[in-house]
Parts: sequence; structure tokens; C-alpha cells
Amino acid sequence: MTTTAVRRPLEGMLVLDLGQIYNGPYCGLLLGFMGARVLKIEGPEGDIVRRRKRQVEPYPLVMLNSNKESVVLDLKHPDGKAIFLGLARKADVVVENFAAGVMNRLGLGWEVLHKENPRLVYGSGTGFGLSGPYRDLPAMDLTIQAMSGIMNATGYPDRPPVKAGPAVCDFLGGVHLFAGVLGALVQRERTGQGQFVEVAMLDAAIIALASALGVFMDGDTSVPARTGNRHPALAMAPYNVYETRDGHIAIFTASDRHWESITKVLGREDLLTHPDYATTPGRAARVDQIDAMVTAWTRERSKNEVMAILTEAHVPCAPVRTAAEVVADPHLNARGVWKEIEHPRRGKTKVPISPIRLHGAEPAVARPAPLLGQDTDRVLADILGLSKDELAALHAAGVIEPVKT
Repeated sequence: MTTTAVRRPLEGMLVLDLGQIYNGPYCGLLLGFMGARVLKIEGPEGDIVRRRKRQVEPYPLVMLNSNKESVVLDLKHPDGKAIFLGLARKADVVVENFAAGVMNRLGLGWEVLHKENPRLVYGSGTGFGLSGPYRDLPAMDLTIQAMSGIMNATGYPDRPPVKAGPAVCDFLGGVHLFAGVLGALVQRERTGQGQFVEVAMLDAAIIALASALGVFMDGDTSVPARTGNRHPALAMAPYNVYETRDGHIAIFTASDRHWESITKVLGREDLLTHPDYATTPGRAARVDQIDAMVTAWTRERSKNEVMAILTEAHVPCAPVRTAAEVVADPHLNARGVWKEIEHPRRGKTKVPISPIRLHGAEPAVARPAPLLGQDTDRVLADILGLSKDELAALHAAGVIEPVKT
């Protein structure tokens, strides 16, 4: 496909990214991929993730902060607040995911910033939101997984609840906040006014429980809260993760056509005329027998062999990949998902591009995640016109000086 290069939609816009850990920084990362100039505003000690390793930047920090510029500001110092207000007057977006009320206590909340810059879009990511009885509860991905029901729906019925391996709630919150900020920017084009955008991780997380919530809403008390790798509503079979010679493979049959195909692969065409297996509910009621039959076939083969055979038969399946296999995956690499960058302290490092692709305005990793405060002087001179003497005084006062490690 031949495309003509076009400007990315947020080029020329300035974002102040106060994000910490994963939620806010992912929103800022996506805004940067859309073309915005993103300033990562950090306290003298840096993002919490940055502090996990003092000798070299942790990979998650490098992964989530491509294309950003790091500016150190002590927002508790009057001069730090004044500098931030100066930047906010020129910014299009502020993103933060502090605990509820932190920005207000700093004197830099929505009301203050909106008065200084009526066109500013303010994106706030919190765990439980800015209202309701849970507002002030400590919130991390783990606690949101627990409170949202995700943890209760994960694992096996005869074992305790299990958290999802990845930080699903952080990223569900971050991508929803990104969408909200984009919507507010569109609204600003219509009205000329900025807007406050709030996304609670808890609100975003419950959307992922569609199947588990469906079981409850439909009043089906026969389905346990946790169904392992089987369908959350136990509504179809085969639907599971099956053992192979060298790992596991996920297989499911969503239609009668898939069922017909897999019975032929397994050499069990006799089941096609068996009344107990003629319908999706009938097969779901016999999930143990079907799983045993499928496992007996898959465990004699490698996961790639199983995938090749079932894919040719048009049965949905996928090998369970390790992290190493994901990084080396030929499909992801063919699509250019991984970009190798030269980080000043980590050296050659692979980071992902944006999953959102606007054809003709492809996302790019123009620069690696910054070292703490590496852009402070240049940015403040460029945007606010601070002189060398003014910058030196601010460094001496500790307002823009990173903590030495």
C-alpha cells in the first residue's frame, strides 16, 4: 500500500506528563506517538519505576517513555510550582495519575490550571475515581484486580483467586485516559475550552469481565466463579489450554463448523452424528470428556505442529508464548512492532511502537526514554526563556536538580 506522509494529529501540541509507574506514562506515550511533544515532569528522585534500579534504567521505564523529554521540578518548592504554572499556560494537555487530591494539595489542581489556561485539557487517572466511598483507598494494579472482580474470575474453582500476570488494570486505565484526552481535544476545537477528564482504573477494569458478569446477570448459579482456562461461562468446548510435547496451546471452537473440523482432525467424525454432541450447550456439558480427548491428541505433538494442523483445518488456536518467544515472534517483527534503540545507559534495547497505526502517519521512536532531568535546562530555556543564570540558581536551590545516585 502506497501512502502519502501526513502530519500526525497532535503535532504542535505540548503535553505535561506527570505520570507515575504504568497508568499515566502509557497515556503520555500514546499521546507522543500521536505527534505531541511530551515533557515527562519528574520530582528530584524521578518516577517511582526509575528508582527500582539506580545503576541503569529499568526496562518498563524505557518501554513506556520513548520520545519524551525529562524535566525535573520540585513541585513542593514555590519556584517549582511557578515554573510548572508557566509550562501549563503554554501546554495543551496535563496528564497525572497521583492519588486523589494530591494535585489540589500542591495548589496545582484543575481549577487553578484551568484559570491559568482555559484551553488546557486535564487528564486524571486514579484507582477508584474522585468520588465515592473508595475514593481515598490506596490503589495499585493488584488492588484494582481484587476490587474489580478480575482476580476472583482468574484461576481454578478449587483453588484461591489468582491475579492476572500482566498489569491489566494499569493499562486499561491508561488507554481509556488517552481516549478521553483525545475526545476532550476534539471538544476544545469546537468550543475553545479545555475540559477535565477523569478515568478510574476500577471503572475501566469491570468492562473486561463481560463473560463473568454475563453469568451473574443471567442468573446461572451452576457456573463457578473461576473456570481456569475454560470459557468464563463454561459455554463452549473445546475451549482450554492443552498440553503439548513442548509447552501448551490454546484451542477453542466457537461454531459448529469449528467442531466439525476438529473432530476430523482428531479422527472422531463419529461424534458428528452423536446427539449428545450436536449442539454447543451439549458439548459444553461434556467438557471433561472433550478436553481429555483433545489432550490425548495434543500431548503427542509440539505446539507448532498442533498450530499448523489446526490452522489448516480452520480451527482457532495459538501456542502459549513465553516472553522470549514474544520478543522473537516473526509476526510482530514483520509488522515492525519492536524497534531497537540505543539507550545511553542500557545500550541496544528493543521497545514497542504504538499499537495504534494511522496509515500515512506511522508512529516512530525518535529518541529513547530520557535520563532523569536530562532535558530540564534546554526545555525551560526553550519554552520559558530562562537564562543560564536563572537555571543555575534553580539548580543551586534544588528546584530542578535530580537526586544524585
